[in-house]
Amino acid sequence: MSTATAASRARLADIIFASSFGRGEITLASGRKSDFYFDMKPTIFNAEGAALIARHLLPEIRAAGGEYAGGLELGAVPLASLVGLQSILEGKPVNGFFVRKQPKGHGARKLIEGLPRGASLRGKRVVILEDVTTTGDSAFKAVDACAEDGAQIVLVISLVDRQEGAVEAFAARNLPFKALFGAAEFLARN
Repeated sequence: MSTATAASRARLADIIFASSFGRGEITLASGRKSDFYFDMKPTIFNAEGAALIARHLLPEIRAAGGEYAGGLELGAVPLASLVGLQSILEGKPVNGFFVRKQPKGHGARKLIEGLPRGASLRGKRVVILEDVTTTGDSAFKAVDACAEDGAQIVLVISLVDRQEGAVEAFAARNLPFKALFGAAEFLARN
């Protein structure tokens, strides 16, 4: 049974606001300028924040029928681990993986990591995880790599949607997209 509640969502929002939301001019990965940012690592690596994230992501993954959850390095790596741990605690495992930005230059030279030797995502129902989504471009790299490996992408989910075009971009590619929070929720507090 999921432990996600309105109270735990509110508590997670408080942690994100206190630890990961900031004001000040920055340049986003897309090259655009912004006067606010989300650095989700302090929330993800906060013990309470990590537990709450897992409790809120997992029900969404299960509702989509996800068998695997992962995404582009670096943001998705801890998220996939948190989801995997929470899923086994709840008695129904969801395995994780991550997609490299570039194949490793040595060894097996894999783009998708974390799967058992010889395994692939072929025929698997996959959920792509993101910490922060702006336009969706980073998630699309993971989506494309997983689809090329034969996965069925059933959901893209982000902790925070900056609300700058991702919803429309995912809709244009017929990909279900959800976010636990929208940027407006944090901007309204400031």
